[in-house]
Amino acid sequence: MTAKKYLFHAGEATVLAKEGQATDAMPEILIGRTDGPVGQAFANMMAQTKGHTAMFAIRACNQMVRPATITVPKVTLKDSANIDLFGGVVQSATADAVLDCVIEGVIPKELVDELCIISLVWIDPRCAKDPNLDKKDMYRTNYEATKLAIKRALNNEPSIDELIANRHKIKHDYDDWS
Repeated sequence: MTAKKYLFHAGEATVLAKEGQATDAMPEILIGRTDGPVGQAFANMMAQTKGHTAMFAIRACNQMVRPATITVPKVTLKDSANIDLFGGVVQSATADAVLDCVIEGVIPKELVDELCIISLVWIDPRCAKDPNLDKKDMYRTNYEATKLAIKRALNNEPSIDELIANRHKIKHDYDDWS
């Protein structure tokens, strides 16, 4: 298997939180070769932007996941509590999902050093202020959504035929304008 077919793949997924939690996960994934456009974007993301700190996905200190994965929040993180959730629960769930994709053969093991992943992640700003925040649910939603987004990216899902077939059948979840 060659890395050539892994030039640029994009995927996304949404996994909803359990009732009463604001821990929905909606990662947007780019996966591709380190010497291609995803690798270039990955390197460019090493420059920090206020409120959008990029972090490597690590399972624990000194345990950076392979393929190298960078997580970036979609919303501005304004307080240390949300930054802690991003750099803890979400970072761990992302890293575990990536590693499990390698273990399960979704990402070929022989290509882990030739590929990289960018994961844009959602953290609802309400999470840090919720005294009943369920971090296990936050982990679950981010883990499941990341795995699904990677699988969809590498399988080019949804296909253009599916999108065309569903053009007038499926609407955006928040569609109140059409």
